[in-house]
Formats: sequence, C-alpha cells, structure tokens
Amino acid sequence: MAPANPVPQNSSADSPGSREPFRSQPAPEPQDAPEPVSQQELNAWRRGLTPQAEIWNGRLAMLGLSMGLLVLLLARLAGRHS
Repeated sequence: MAPANPVPQNSSADSPGSREPFRSQPAPEPQDAPEPVSQQELNAWRRGLTPQAEIWNGRLAMLGLSMGLLVLLLARLAGRHS
C-alpha cells in the first residue's frame, strides 16, 4: 500500500537508503476553536444534548456498570460459601 503523499524520488537514486525522509506538513489551525470552559460549568447539571449531559451520562453509566459487577462478584462469592 502506497503512502497518501509519497515523497518525490530522484531518478538517479536507486538504493532505498538514498531517499529523503518523509516530512509531514503542520496541521492547519482550526477556525472554530472551542472556548475554554470553567470547571463549575463543566460539572453543571444540564439536560438535553449538551456536553454537560454527556459527561454526567458517562459518569452514571460507569457507576451502574461498577455496581452491577460488584453485585455479580458478591453473588458468586456468596454462592461458593453456601
């Protein structure tokens, strides 16, 4: 598979060691850079399709997953001792 932007090669250079190394171009700066958000605003309880709601959704999902695994672990351990 060939690279997306191949480096031009000299026709006189046949050995692989004589090629110039690939130099990537710097990434362009985004025009619509997001503004920094304060910690208090980030942790706010906001409903709807907002970044704050997504953060809380992830936190509560991890809490539910952890609690479910803990219940399964305790049930398995309790089943071995009976």
